[in-house]
Amino acid sequence: MNIAKMMKQAQQMQKQMGEMQEKLAAEQVEASVGGGKVTVTATGGGDVVAIKIDKSVVDPEDTEFLEDLILSGVQAAISKGRERAEGEMKKITGGMGLPGMGF
Repeated sequence: MNIAKMMKQAQQMQKQMGEMQEKLAAEQVEASVGGGKVTVTATGGGDVVAIKIDKSVVDPEDTEFLEDLILSGVQAAISKGRERAEGEMKKITGGMGLPGMGF
């Protein structure tokens, strides 16, 4: 294969990846846990931007339950964002499994 052609393709892929990362950073995913009692919103980049908690799960005598719900919600939202990012990355790389990319 022509080295110049490979370099051009690599540069194009790098540009697409940068654009995709910017797009994902602006997109939001939402995860609800506990039957919708806790909802967490995160960006595709993995930043948590909002947490909503139904008042019915706020019990001063049982904060561990609420803590577990929040943790589960945050983990689920970040996981959704990562899955979305991996899906977009595979579109760009064609599933080549590039080293160090985690895809």
